[in-house]
Amino acid sequence: MIRAGLVVLLVLALAVAVLALTGDPGRANLVWLGWRVDMTAATAVLLVGAGALLATVIWRTLIWILEAPARSERARAEARRRQADEVLTRGFLAVAAGDGSEARRLAGKAADLAVEAPGLARILAAQAAEAAGDPAAMHAAYTAMLGLPEMRLAGHKGLMQLAFSQGDRDGGLRHAEAAFGEARTTRWAWRALLEARLEIGDWDAALDLVKRALDRKVVSPLVAERARAALLAARAAQLEHAPEPRARAEALDSAVEAARLQPGFSPGVVMAARLLARDGKAQRAAGALEAAWKAQPHPALYLAYRDLRTDETPKARAARLMALAAGNPAHRESRILYVEQALIAGDAAGAAEAARALDGEPATARIAGLMARVAYAGGRPDEARVWMARGMSAPHEPDWSDLDPEGRAFAYHASDWARLVATFAETGELIHPRLERRERGLPELPELPLTYADQAALLGPDGGEPVLYPAHEEPFGDDEPPPAPPSAPRPAPPAPRPREAPLGERREVR
Repeated sequence: MIRAGLVVLLVLALAVAVLALTGDPGRANLVWLGWRVDMTAATAVLLVGAGALLATVIWRTLIWILEAPARSERARAEARRRQADEVLTRGFLAVAAGDGSEARRLAGKAADLAVEAPGLARILAAQAAEAAGDPAAMHAAYTAMLGLPEMRLAGHKGLMQLAFSQGDRDGGLRHAEAAFGEARTTRWAWRALLEARLEIGDWDAALDLVKRALDRKVVSPLVAERARAALLAARAAQLEHAPEPRARAEALDSAVEAARLQPGFSPGVVMAARLLARDGKAQRAAGALEAAWKAQPHPALYLAYRDLRTDETPKARAARLMALAAGNPAHRESRILYVEQALIAGDAAGAAEAARALDGEPATARIAGLMARVAYAGGRPDEARVWMARGMSAPHEPDWSDLDPEGRAFAYHASDWARLVATFAETGELIHPRLERRERGLPELPELPLTYADQAALLGPDGGEPVLYPAHEEPFGDDEPPPAPPSAPRPAPPAPRPREAPLGERREVR
């Protein structure tokens, strides 16, 4: 209002100034109810402006008086809002500090003050009850959240977690189902339902749940694809040994689909290759293994690829494995495979040359065993002995633990597959249940021939031939030196036994 008055005064001043500058003040006559008023034009302008300003002031004053009750109510509401915000802040701080009694006191106060934010008050009440360890109050607080549409998911989640903590699995799953059925759902409800289906090994229901989550955009296409691949592999593992031919055919279809969805998922690809080879489709099995090696090499892929053919010479097998390694030559497993194929082909020099690419790798038991084989093949038994000693205390490789000594890779239980599905879907990483359970896997250290220990000559103190002292019945005297050793020639070591095949060649196809 002050600004409007200033504008009016400025306009009047300009009008008066213009009239004054023209030199003609003008005349203004007003006749009203028999009265006549004569004045100059400038005076008339000033009077009109003053009257308008006075009317505006009077009008704004009346409005201000009439709006006084509303202003007072707004001030009280603002004060109450500030007080509610302070109480809520103090309540959440008490929850964070673990002070359940104080948090519950503040939650009750916030319920009266936070009229415009009932959701925050109910959340505080639930968390305060949790901090105080009162399940009944928690149940009441989360149940109250179900009455607000925007808080329904939070209420179902709290009730689900409360039911699980009390051992009521069915009740918790009912709340997860209700949350998943909401128009706007969240990932935790899907994950709870998925884990429940995985726990009982219901792979088909889990596949349907993944499809529904993808259709509703609860999960990304990548997560859904990884989950489907792992679930199909688990389903194939369940049906692989079924007596019905139809079930075995479904196992093959599931494994092939899993390999197609995720070529880097080694369990599914190895299973698909095994079932394809059993069905007489070795070429398709080889193609699946080669695609998987390009995506994510794994030692089980190499062994499955090696065992696809058993009617070839060592050199032909080495050439075939070399072609597999060439699909991903920079990977660690490919460098190991180069060494393996050279050992299979009997090329000791080539194996030593390929082993140089592994110099920077950590000395695991598998690497130590491979280096021992390379050293033994090159005629360096002392170096092989050193590598064997290092391998005895070296850590094991998780991927190598996926290989069962009976000949099957990824010999998982249903619970292992359940954990694998959940982990691989979320992160794309494999777990290693056999390593976690410390189950026996394929030996990482080779079984070198027994003559290995006799081929390393013992050395004397001067670095020459050893000095052998004969046994005497009588001890030497204090001043009598021991007799000189005989100069008889050293007996020749026994002839070496035939060399056993390397570890990689002894594994038979199951």
